[in-house]
Amino acid sequence: MKYEVSLEAYQGPLDLLLELIEKNKVDIYDIPIAMITEQYLSVVREMDEDLETLSDFLVMAATLLDIKARMLLPKDETEEEEETDPRTELVERLIEYQEYRMMAGLLREVYDEDVEAVFREPSVPEEVKSYRPMPDYDELLSGVTPDRLKEVFMMVLARKEELKDPVRSSFGDIERDPVRISDKLVMLLDKGKSKKHFSFRELLEEQPTKADVVVTFLACLELIRIGQIQVSQKQIFSDIELFWNDDCDTVLTKEDLEEYD
Repeated sequence: MKYEVSLEAYQGPLDLLLELIEKNKVDIYDIPIAMITEQYLSVVREMDEDLETLSDFLVMAATLLDIKARMLLPKDETEEEEETDPRTELVERLIEYQEYRMMAGLLREVYDEDVEAVFREPSVPEEVKSYRPMPDYDELLSGVTPDRLKEVFMMVLARKEELKDPVRSSFGDIERDPVRISDKLVMLLDKGKSKKHFSFRELLEEQPTKADVVVTFLACLELIRIGQIQVSQKQIFSDIELFWNDDCDTVLTKEDLEEYD
């Protein structure tokens, strides 16, 4: 029976082989190599392509002829091991190529469907667009350490020394009542309740004397310890910010404050 074929734009020799297998309705795992080789060579002879394009098809033709020759050779009955089917490697390549071709077809279908899709402009309410999640205080405080607090404290002390008047400082010290930590705690509690958020650096710079700076620093540490004040630092060497915590369970009474003196 004469095999008639109409030439098509094949992507390569494997594409042509799969086309012949599908047209002949043969099992890809049991290819009739003689028939397929004859039909393949018939198609290649009718191709009007340049030598560079035709070279891949000629290589496959040589491979088919080699497989056909090995299948025609008589089996060596002296060999103990079972001989490998000469078609095995070709079948594996065809199956792999067939999977790639199927995936390419699926991708083409998805692409064609997406081209026809129309999307409307987003209509997200401004309230939703402007929403920002609550800050993670654990993450914000991850870089705040006692060493960093000490560093800021020493920087404030150094600045106080720079602003010190060398002439007036030689006049001697003026005696005053000692600074009490309970007073500073009251000051911080009032400031926290009213402002909710203030700068640690500015807080220390507002203190008139070194003793006030030290006691204010200790009062801050105490309120941080009980959770009444929370600390945040956006990045290294930036200002440390203090936040009033309305959810703190510890309440300082007048008797509690007196115990600090």
